[in-house]
Amino acid sequence: MTILVTGGRGLLGRALATHDNVRALGADRLDIRDTAQVDRVLSDFAWEAVINCAAYTKVDRAETGSEVELAYAINCDGANKLARACRDRDVPLIYVSTDYVFDGTAKQPYREDAPIAPINVYGSSKAAGERAVHAAGGIVVRTSWLFGEGGPSFVHTIVRLAQAQRVLRVVADQRGRPTYTRDLAAVLIKIAALAAASEPLRETYHFCNTDEVTWYVFAGAIVDELQRYGDVTCKHIEPITTAEYPTAARRPANSVLDTQAIEQLGIKPTSWFGGMLRVVAEAARRA
Repeated sequence: MTILVTGGRGLLGRALATHDNVRALGADRLDIRDTAQVDRVLSDFAWEAVINCAAYTKVDRAETGSEVELAYAINCDGANKLARACRDRDVPLIYVSTDYVFDGTAKQPYREDAPIAPINVYGSSKAAGERAVHAAGGIVVRTSWLFGEGGPSFVHTIVRLAQAQRVLRVVADQRGRPTYTRDLAAVLIKIAALAAASEPLRETYHFCNTDEVTWYVFAGAIVDELQRYGDVTCKHIEPITTAEYPTAARRPANSVLDTQAIEQLGIKPTSWFGGMLRVVAEAARRA
């Protein structure tokens, strides 16, 4: 099969582009906000599925001025145009969404049918995109704490800071399940194949790697691995609260996603640890 991927130059798009059956296009080749361009690209080839990775992901910048409009233009309006164009051509669409559609107050992992209640503009724009995609018959796959080769990602940030600072202060009261881009890419391709084969699927799935952690614990694992490559200035990681690290956008305290539904498709998430080892090695070589 041949799969079209939007957002092909982003973190996830690049991981998908490593697969032979994928054609990944960046915004310079396919801007999902441009109806004419969407129609032209979808009409150029008999695509068997589309994976929409095009997204506005600047969580803090999304809280201000024209960035609010831009977030909705890409994450909702663009997603809607693409989803409707796919529906009109009977091409399955998979929309990649986020744990940030939840408010983070739950005590247990979030299932797909948990109430959506985003607490920042980015999450709200993605939630609106989900509704538009569902209305057009598309499938939503939510993920969390994404990292992968090339960055930018939390792993790359910690590597950079650990090479420059003796003490890192990292939030210890937000928890989630990190997700390695290559693992998510393989899952998205499998779901695209099932959808193209008209297999019965839910309208929403969650996928992330196993092993729930806080940002503090995740950072500790990254720095421990970085020690193998030398040139580490960091001597101590200080756990802090969310209140001690104010940001423009609020973050959910609990970002843990329940993956039982996707496991029923025979997809068994593995630990994020192996992916972290590979990305730290890549980031250390680039430093």
